[in-house]
Amino acid sequence: MHVAGTNGKGTVASCVASIFSTSGRKTGLFTSPHLVDFTERIRIDGQQIGQARVAEYCTKLQPAVETGATFFETTTAMAFAFFADEGVDAAVIETGMGGRLDATNVVQPEIVIIPSIGMDHTEWLGGSLREIAAEKAAIIKRCSRVFTAVPEAGEAFAPIREAAEAVGAELHQVEREAECLVEEVCPGALALRISLDGGESRQFRAALTGSFHAPNVCLAVMAARSEGISWEHIDDGLARLGASGYRARLERIADKPVVMLDVSHNPEGMQKTAQSILELRNCFRFLYVIIGVAADKDAAGIVHHIAPIADEIVAVDLPVERSLQAEVLERLCVEAGAQYVSSRHSAAEALEFLDQRVEPEDMILVTGSFYLSGEVAAMERFRSPGASAGAI
Repeated sequence: MHVAGTNGKGTVASCVASIFSTSGRKTGLFTSPHLVDFTERIRIDGQQIGQARVAEYCTKLQPAVETGATFFETTTAMAFAFFADEGVDAAVIETGMGGRLDATNVVQPEIVIIPSIGMDHTEWLGGSLREIAAEKAAIIKRCSRVFTAVPEAGEAFAPIREAAEAVGAELHQVEREAECLVEEVCPGALALRISLDGGESRQFRAALTGSFHAPNVCLAVMAARSEGISWEHIDDGLARLGASGYRARLERIADKPVVMLDVSHNPEGMQKTAQSILELRNCFRFLYVIIGVAADKDAAGIVHHIAPIADEIVAVDLPVERSLQAEVLERLCVEAGAQYVSSRHSAAEALEFLDQRVEPEDMILVTGSFYLSGEVAAMERFRSPGASAGAI
C-alpha cells in the first residue's frame, strides 16, 4: 500500500497498518520523519527495527550509498530490504515529500491512498494545487485501487482522477461512498459512526484527537474493507492505534497540566490543530503554546491559525540549523493577534518558564515541527507512552 498527500498521510498509514496487523497479517510500516530515534521509521507489527539490523543494512547498502544515494533513498532501501527479509504479508509505505520522483515510487501497490492536497513544498512540487496533486497522484499504478478524501469539487481532484483513468485504476472518493458522523471528541479518543455505500452504520472509537481525522479514518476503513478485513478487526485496530507507533498528532503525554505534542507544520495542518483544540476548550482553563517553525515553512500562515486562540505563546528555536529564529517567530505571533508572547532559545527553557505559570487545569500545546515534538518527547520528564515494547 502506498500513501501520499500533504496532511493526514501519516495518520492514514498508521491506521491501516494497525488494522492489518490486528487482522493477523504481518505488516510493515515505513513512515518519516522520526521523533526521537531513527528506528521509529521502520516497523513490523508496531515493533521498531533493531539498531543491530540498521547497522547490518548500512553495511550491505554502503557500496550503493557511496555512489550518491540520499539519506531518504538509503532509508527507503533499508525498509524494503528489511520487509522482504522478514517476509511481511503487507507493507504500508508513506511517501517522503512528493510522489512522482519520490524514492518510494518504485513499488507496485495494490492500494493507493491520497488523503489531502495542500500548498506545501511548493519550490519542488509546483505552485498550484493542481500541480502538487499531479506530482502526488503519480504513485497510482495500473490495476491499483485508489482511495482519496480530496474533494471532487476542488482543483486538486482532477489530476487524481486523470491519473487513475490513465492506468485503469479504480477510484474511490470518501464523500461519494461513505458517511461519517463524529459522535464524541476527547483528548486521545474519537468516536465515529461510519457507513460505506449506504450500508449499515458501525461505531468506532479511534485513538485520535480531533474531528478532522474523520476522513482519514474513513479512508483506512474503506481500504481495509476492500481487502476483506472484518469489521471487528477494524474496530480493534483503530482502538489500538498507539501500538503501531503513531505519535505526536495531538498526543497527550502528561496530565495536570495536560501537555500535548503536535507536528502540524503548514497552514492547513495548523488550522485543523486549532479546530481540534477549540473542540476541547472546555477541558482546560488556559492554553499555553510552545511553537517552533522551520525557516522554509510558511510561518506567518501557521501562526495565523494558532495565535488567536492561545492565552500565551512561547516561541522557540528548533534544535536544527534550518530553524526560524525564535525572535522572528515571536514578532509574527504578535502580528497575528497574540496578546502575550515571549521567546526562548529551546523547548527546555520554555517549559521551565511555563512551569512557574501554569496550573493543573491548563493545557500546554507543543507544535509547529517534528523537530520540536521530538525534542520534547525525548525529555526525561515525558516518558514516551507510545514507545515500542521491543525491536526486531
